[in-house]
Amino acid sequence: MALSASFVLRQGLRCSRVLRSGSVFPSLVMPPRLLHQGDPPALPQLPVPQLQETLQKYLKTVKPLVTEEEYMVTEEIVKKFGNIDGIGQKLQQKLEERKKNTENWLSDWWINAAYLDCRGPLVVWSSPGLVFPLQEFKTLDDQLNYAAKVIAGTLDYKIMVDEKTVPVDRMGKDILDMSQYFKILGTCRIPGVTRDTIRFYGQEADPPKHIVVAHNNHFFKIDVYGKHGKPLNVRQLVHQLRNVVERSTHPTVPVGILTTQNRNVWGKAYKQLRKDKVNKASIEEIQRCIFLVSLDGPIVNPTGNIMTDAALNCVHGNGPQGYAGNRWYDKTIQFIVGKKGAVGLTYEHTPAEGPPIANLMDHIMDFMAEQQDPRPPAVELSRPQRLMFNISSEMKQEIEDAKIALESLVGDLEMTCFKFTGFGKNFIKSQKLSPDSFLQMAIQLAFFRIHQEPGAHYESASTRKYIYGRTETIRSCSQESVAFAQAMLKPDLPNAEKAKALRAAVEEHKNYSKRAVSGYGIDRHLLGLKLAAIEAGMDVPKLFMDVGYLRSSHMRLSTSQVPARCEAFMCYGPLVPDGYGCCYNPRGDGVFFGVSAFNSSPETDSATFREALEQSLMDMHDVIVKDGLKAKL
Repeated sequence: MALSASFVLRQGLRCSRVLRSGSVFPSLVMPPRLLHQGDPPALPQLPVPQLQETLQKYLKTVKPLVTEEEYMVTEEIVKKFGNIDGIGQKLQQKLEERKKNTENWLSDWWINAAYLDCRGPLVVWSSPGLVFPLQEFKTLDDQLNYAAKVIAGTLDYKIMVDEKTVPVDRMGKDILDMSQYFKILGTCRIPGVTRDTIRFYGQEADPPKHIVVAHNNHFFKIDVYGKHGKPLNVRQLVHQLRNVVERSTHPTVPVGILTTQNRNVWGKAYKQLRKDKVNKASIEEIQRCIFLVSLDGPIVNPTGNIMTDAALNCVHGNGPQGYAGNRWYDKTIQFIVGKKGAVGLTYEHTPAEGPPIANLMDHIMDFMAEQQDPRPPAVELSRPQRLMFNISSEMKQEIEDAKIALESLVGDLEMTCFKFTGFGKNFIKSQKLSPDSFLQMAIQLAFFRIHQEPGAHYESASTRKYIYGRTETIRSCSQESVAFAQAMLKPDLPNAEKAKALRAAVEEHKNYSKRAVSGYGIDRHLLGLKLAAIEAGMDVPKLFMDVGYLRSSHMRLSTSQVPARCEAFMCYGPLVPDGYGCCYNPRGDGVFFGVSAFNSSPETDSATFREALEQSLMDMHDVIVKDGLKAKL
């Protein structure tokens, strides 16, 4: 019988996870150290890199993406920016002063610049979906039993959060910042007219004791703790969920669809909606809840690929005709349980990156693998409370406007999700190559194969070895990656030359990744310099309006590795209109991919990218195998 992680910890047993070689995300070794045994040693501050070092690395990343003439202009702009009397030196001093006066010189700027100041919709443009191992539900009982186990497993995980026994992540020997783990439950983004805010209700003196369940656009508050703070067990949760379903057999006005709107639009509507006391009370119950559970019907407009169907449902609920009104996208954690077995979650990105979310999912999967829920029933249950809304004619129009805007987004996003089965990370490791760097180069090659040119390429790297660290950008497109792609597409080039180019590209990516996770990438430093200028009331420096900067930060490839111990994958929309999203979960014998693109771009297509990616992976496999065989002869 599999034991949940918190149960194992409470029993004093030890379990471990294998370190993910080459991963830019932390590995979890359980339990190397527990927070309640004494807080981890004080983590170092995020460094401010040397200006000249950043500028030289920046030029190197720009070069593959611009013409010779454009590069010469960029080089001259960078030279003036970094001169001893240049504006860059003044801004560098401001960053170094800021570092002296803050625990993390970037964190407050970052949460605003990357999330709360962004006024586009959360749906498609910001919030990822995480598809759980897919199920086959034959009856309503199957669906409700699964949903109840998800709830119970999350409450089991919450015990570790509340007791501060979450196993501390490490990257090699480095202990990592764990603050994100304590910000995902009981958290909600609050819409504003020009800037949003975020509330961590779970960290307040009187934290929430309830969840919210959505069904047919109705919202119900369910207290998940009985007398003496005992959590409901699975059987009791099933009973409560059945009560919700029985009381919401017909769809109601989809108030939740307002949360899919442009943030300025939603911010204004939110202020209006809250003027009614009933609405205000219902909204606050939703915002305060530990997490939200959406009980959906069957997939609307199926594509024929159940993985893709589940991904789209997690990202946008298949729009107004689907289940987008059965959501509250401002909530950090929102589980989705479809009628036929499409299951997963969507999460609001502000408080955390993917690894804490994937870790929560792994814990839920462990909990569900147990033969039975060992907890005795809680006593003195309360009936689920319907959350009421009074919808004015003005608000009905806001809802109709939100439907129209969402339909456009849903119609534009297309996805192809699949498991590549040719090989997995075990093969890559056997060739003494970094699995993540190998996969990143396959993505580069796939793009080059389609477009016959390199594309600016973002990969997320964790900077959690520093206090309150979040991410840095790995710029995966390099001179070495371009040379590799060009070599691979020359049919007459000797295999040895292709293998040499592949290894050089993988090594360059691996080296950049190491610098990025150590806080010595370039994108966060450049952002800091730009924000320092804005904060000081200065003109934005010319460097940030140059074609080199604009081209190299127009990330046509937005990628991320989110490993999970189960067969799951994360997915999201592209960063730019003519780009691709590509998230992956490397497994021993295969790789799960979620690829996205926009229909409105005539240049991109996710199915085409899948074909190019699979071909690239197999070509790279064959090149390495042949080179290895030759070396043995």
